[in-house]
Amino acid sequence: MKSRDVVVGLMQSGNLAHNQIHTMLQPFGLTLQQFNVLRILRGRNGKAACLESVTNDMIQRMSNTSRLVDRLINKGLVRREVCSENRRKVDIFITKKGLNLLHKIEPVLVSKEEEITSFLSQQEMEQLLMLLAKLKSENKH
Repeated sequence: MKSRDVVVGLMQSGNLAHNQIHTMLQPFGLTLQQFNVLRILRGRNGKAACLESVTNDMIQRMSNTSRLVDRLINKGLVRREVCSENRRKVDIFITKKGLNLLHKIEPVLVSKEEEITSFLSQQEMEQLLMLLAKLKSENKH
């Protein structure tokens, strides 16, 4: 097997999952990137996040995280506050509305994830996760 075949297969599989999750999110009025930001903020458990930390935690890092956050603010899903300790720093929080939306999305997402992986056994999923983690850890440089 050639390295190129593995890389192309990874990219095709990633695109397949991306497109299916993207389509699943459309009725909720979110892009995949916006959804990712909301999940990152929910994971902070009420603690503040800055733009840099959100960008670093994103699945697909992008330079326009600020615009993503602005769109989420306009939808009432996120709020921004100037940090009291450092006025140049902006803290970002998920709102109750954002948490409620994630709560609505969760069962639909679980169903879609199960559909995407339905052709894999539990053992195959564990093996795939192990191999993906290995590729990720070895390619961090």
